[in-house]
Amino acid sequence: MSDFHEYPRNPVNEATSAERSAEYDQQDTELFRPKLAGFWIRFWAYMIDLIVLFAIGGLFIKPIFRFADISISNPPFLLFTPYKITILLLFLLYFALMTKYMQQTVGKIIMGIKVVPKYGEQLTWGVVLFREVIGRFISKTLLIPYLLVIFMPKKEALHDLFADTYVVSENTFEKKISQRYEREQLPERATL
Repeated sequence: MSDFHEYPRNPVNEATSAERSAEYDQQDTELFRPKLAGFWIRFWAYMIDLIVLFAIGGLFIKPIFRFADISISNPPFLLFTPYKITILLLFLLYFALMTKYMQQTVGKIIMGIKVVPKYGEQLTWGVVLFREVIGRFISKTLLIPYLLVIFMPKKEALHDLFADTYVVSENTFEKKISQRYEREQLPERATL
């Protein structure tokens, strides 16, 4: 015996929906919103950013330290060398300044994605510092928060959740149809 049962339609409900469609006019509006960036596109943008940062470090920072005869290895105190601290500052400044002024880093520009705030039109310094310094520090330390992008419905990493931001595509949009019902204006009857 089958678990599927077919029930008869309710003519009362059909009449009310028919009456409803006669009284109301359906207005469909197409809305386009930027598509949220997923894990892999964000991953490759980050890899490009790391290549840019290693290039800047190798071309500019390392020669300055070698010329000044400052040790690049052999950490004197708590595994930090002046070189590592300078690279860390370069890393933080790069992400914070590029995100604040352009809403993108070089990797995000190449991949066609950008950071947008959930609320408001511009990224504030507080949001940028919280996202790129505190949130990114926590994400880099634990590594797992980066994987939240895969599982979150709005594709947010932990630092996006902290700072109330999204990463969206610049040139790809999702279509959403919004339906609105308006009551039809019936002509008034003339009275005699």
